[in-house]
Amino acid sequence: MAHTTDTRLAVAGLLFNALIWGICWWPFKQLESLGLHPLWATALVYGCVTFIIALTLWRSGRLQSWRAHPGLWWLLLASGLTNVGFNWAVTVGDVVRVVLLFYLMPAWSVLVAWLLLGDKPRPMAMLRLLMALAGLVIVLKTPETPWPVPESLADVLALLSGLTFALTNALLLKLKDSPSASRTLAMFGGGAVMATAAALIGLATGVVSSGAGPTWAWLPFVALLCVSFLLGNLALQYGAARLAAHTTALVMLSEVLFASVSSVILGASSWEGRTLVGGSLILLAAVLAVVGPGHRD
Repeated sequence: MAHTTDTRLAVAGLLFNALIWGICWWPFKQLESLGLHPLWATALVYGCVTFIIALTLWRSGRLQSWRAHPGLWWLLLASGLTNVGFNWAVTVGDVVRVVLLFYLMPAWSVLVAWLLLGDKPRPMAMLRLLMALAGLVIVLKTPETPWPVPESLADVLALLSGLTFALTNALLLKLKDSPSASRTLAMFGGGAVMATAAALIGLATGVVSSGAGPTWAWLPFVALLCVSFLLGNLALQYGAARLAAHTTALVMLSEVLFASVSSVILGASSWEGRTLVGGSLILLAAVLAVVGPGHRD
């Protein structure tokens, strides 16, 4: 009975984390409407969370040097770029389209694992890769364009953030023996550092505007994102520690549902025929990645 309760709580924790990521687009869009660019918003939110985590670790004596695990710096870079790309994309683009393109991550994982971990893909993995790429072509091919190419900045950001998310997952596997607190700090710190760097580069090149000056109207949304991401991370760690990896990955796909439903209801997205067909192929490839034979093919 206790085991069943633990499992249900673990699944609930993962669903809560997926819900956070599925609806985080809304406060980011609200902040943009108040003059805060998503890059600056990401830097502000992740900077606050990183400070809280670092202070907590320092006060508890668990703040450790990264010298024994230099790969944490690569995790900081990859995780930071993932957050920069995803948060920017869902703020300026069609939320459903962005989330679907982001979830090409299982396809990119095949290539990343091959290049980074030397894990040569098996036939089933290649089939999933082709299926996901076919879905990508269908989603990107519009009647106005002769070739299926990204048609907006949001498309490019979504694709790149999915790739760096696959890299993040591979690095987490390589760094499984490092302290979990250090990995958490690296991932949140990466969001703060890379968002700040990207915002400054964008400001210098004219891609990002300085926006409006600070206003108290930002506070509720920044606080909401900080608390949500902290609680979501705790829920993810609780759930992932109690469930098989393939179960965790499968439950986390519910983020697509949360993002799709919320964005359509709130008018930030609309379903199109090709999006439904291409998205179905992408999601089927993702599901096969976690329920296929051995969960490794």
